[in-house]
Amino acid sequence: MFSSVAHLARANPFNTPHLQLLHDGLGDLRSNPPGPTGQPRRPRNLAAAAVEEYSCEFGSAKYYALCGFGGVLSCGLTHTAVVPLDLVKCRMQVDPQKYKGIFNGFSVTLKEDGVRGLAKGWAPTFIGYSMQGLCKFGFYEVFKVLYSNMLGEENTYLWRTSLYLAASASAEFFADIALAPMEAAKVRIQTQPGYANTLRDAAPKMYKEEGLKAFYKGVAPLWMRQIPYTMMKFACFERTVEALYKFVVPKPRSECSKPEQLVVTFIAGYIAGVFCAIVSHPADSVVSVLNKEKGSSASQVLKRLGFKGVWKGLFARIIMIGTLTALQWFIYDSVKVYFRLPRPPPPEMPESLKKKLGLTQ
Repeated sequence: MFSSVAHLARANPFNTPHLQLLHDGLGDLRSNPPGPTGQPRRPRNLAAAAVEEYSCEFGSAKYYALCGFGGVLSCGLTHTAVVPLDLVKCRMQVDPQKYKGIFNGFSVTLKEDGVRGLAKGWAPTFIGYSMQGLCKFGFYEVFKVLYSNMLGEENTYLWRTSLYLAASASAEFFADIALAPMEAAKVRIQTQPGYANTLRDAAPKMYKEEGLKAFYKGVAPLWMRQIPYTMMKFACFERTVEALYKFVVPKPRSECSKPEQLVVTFIAGYIAGVFCAIVSHPADSVVSVLNKEKGSSASQVLKRLGFKGVWKGLFARIIMIGTLTALQWFIYDSVKVYFRLPRPPPPEMPESLKKKLGLTQ
């Protein structure tokens, strides 16, 4: 599969004319007249970029594997780091009478369980979200290449937002199947006092009570929560990066240093995270309650919570998801920088489309 994708990726519209020039070692003679010796001058940004050697080809099996590894680090580490906030958020959703707000929730939890109690559910969180990150980021890169080659260069540019949405939704479908078992165990540990304190205790107990259904009954609500979340996360991030370089950053990305590029990545990630939290919060409330209760369906939980109930804990989730998303994109992009992976710049309008639109002679 990866070998066929690699072949398509080399002609991919995301492999923009800028990158193709780097690959061919050519400049644009119209914008770079010959020098004194008759040789074409190389643009400053191309000359600087040509020094950088990539560790693998865009779209190769190694490229996708390292992207998946970046997803493991970005999702596994960040979700584990905010386990205390996630625990309080889940308890506010399933028992709003006891946990009346974010600060009250922390106070009650510390009083009952101590500081150690805030770390409940860290193991299934780390394992589950590492697996999810592997599929989310790795498959996103795969599907983005596949779908863009189906569309062609011009349509990829014109319909790039739809492409980001489709690629991220496809990746998240598989990512949630990987996440569901650990998410179910995490919610049981965090929201049912006395049920289990560790993953080793929770998993066998859940299997004994309900079989495999206990681990996958929340996968449909997970899709409801995570697919809109991920579509917003990737599409909003991609277009925000594009807008920042176009309207805010005073120079092209090719002239920005790696630290400057990573700052743009972090800002765009945080903006995307705020929208992600709002879009996916109602389904997140349903998942929290559903995994706590036996025998309930998603529709029954949704009906019981009502409109007001599904928005409980939104402020905590905006803080958590905004920070999470920004850090995830920062870590993911840092992994690409560290391993010297190709990082195509924001898409540019193809020359053929410019001619059709009469933008060039």
